[in-house]
Amino acid sequence: MKNVVVVGSQWGDEGKGKIVDWLSSQADVVVRFQGGHNAGHTLVINGVTYKLSLLPSGIVRKNKISIIGNGVVVDPWALLDEIKELKSKGIDINDKNLIISEAVTLILPFHRELDEIRENQAGKEKIGTTRKGIGPAYEDKVGRRSIRLMDLLSDKDLDNKLETALLHHNSIRKGLGKEIYKKDEIKNKLLKIVPEIIVYAAPVWKKIDEFKQQGKKILFEGAQGILLDVDHGTYPFVTSSNTVASTAATGSGCGPDTIKYVLGITKAYTTRVGEGPFPTELKNNIGELLGKRGKEFGTVTSRKRRCGWFDGVLVRQTIKISGINGIALTKLDVLDEFDEIKMCIHYELDGKKIDYLPTSSKDQFKVKPIYKTFPGWKTSTQGVRNINELPEKARNYIIAVEDFIGAKISSISTSPEREDTILLENPFDL
Repeated sequence: MKNVVVVGSQWGDEGKGKIVDWLSSQADVVVRFQGGHNAGHTLVINGVTYKLSLLPSGIVRKNKISIIGNGVVVDPWALLDEIKELKSKGIDINDKNLIISEAVTLILPFHRELDEIRENQAGKEKIGTTRKGIGPAYEDKVGRRSIRLMDLLSDKDLDNKLETALLHHNSIRKGLGKEIYKKDEIKNKLLKIVPEIIVYAAPVWKKIDEFKQQGKKILFEGAQGILLDVDHGTYPFVTSSNTVASTAATGSGCGPDTIKYVLGITKAYTTRVGEGPFPTELKNNIGELLGKRGKEFGTVTSRKRRCGWFDGVLVRQTIKISGINGIALTKLDVLDEFDEIKMCIHYELDGKKIDYLPTSSKDQFKVKPIYKTFPGWKTSTQGVRNINELPEKARNYIIAVEDFIGAKISSISTSPEREDTILLENPFDL
């Protein structure tokens, strides 16, 4: 049975929501495997808009099972608010269609506050986090002092774990001149929500194995983009987890042989939220027009996204790093009004031409893009659903992108609506 992993091939915000929603209509199970509520998907179904941060996209569809894997960090209050919001829109959520790994690390109030303190004190060196406590929660996980969902089942375990966590966090808070956290206050807040959240807890690795044995189609849904991967991204301007496709296995508890196809979601231009290097960024009227036409504001933060031309060098690099089999090209229609369109095909670093993004952050800021220019098609592609109906110049641009990045374009999105997609190959059918 084909199981598909969806990842962003750029810095996130590539339009994964729409593609994942389309794929989830075919899948039986949809799994989130990393990140937290710092990433968001916007789905538009039958005119109703759903904004998801923690819940997998399959949750808005009937007869689908949604899973939050062990690789995710979960703010329990944010999760319950999201569940409440979806229920208010008529979505049924229960312990049959939502399963949360009992091993997920919980984001607690002191994680959020530490994230905020660090960003405020960093000044020009700030990373541009969403200030939601994601990084500090992952730090506690690696430091073996995190509170996990299963810990809420035992009063004694919760007591001991909170003491360990607060010994660390209150030491930092004292050093920063901040008021220390009291264990009982946090414990009582957690105990209040135990009945609401623990009903979803289960050993996810075991559930996924059962679904595999039953021959169910599984869709693994990544958050953010590969260029935000803590190992392979533009470090230190990255997220705190691995965003590459292989994380689907470790972040949910299944072997890598479970993954049969990796789909990389790729915007027809490039955007980035927050700080960090961005070789093709356009700080001019073209960048402004890309942002305006593409409605480039973050789903979670509403922050304005930085915009630039398509960076073929970066996408080719992330395809190799993440083992991407096919590309879903999104937001092609945003380019409809431009006289000419550019694609970065090399960088210049200290007078030398290079064909990859260097590892050094210092060099990443220094590289200059070398472009290949294409004539614009100057006609609307919005809503086109057949490749042959695209203007010739648009088709030529798509072919050039495909040839340069070295991966097949499997679909082309021409509007936010799920139906406005040119399907060239279906990952679940291969």
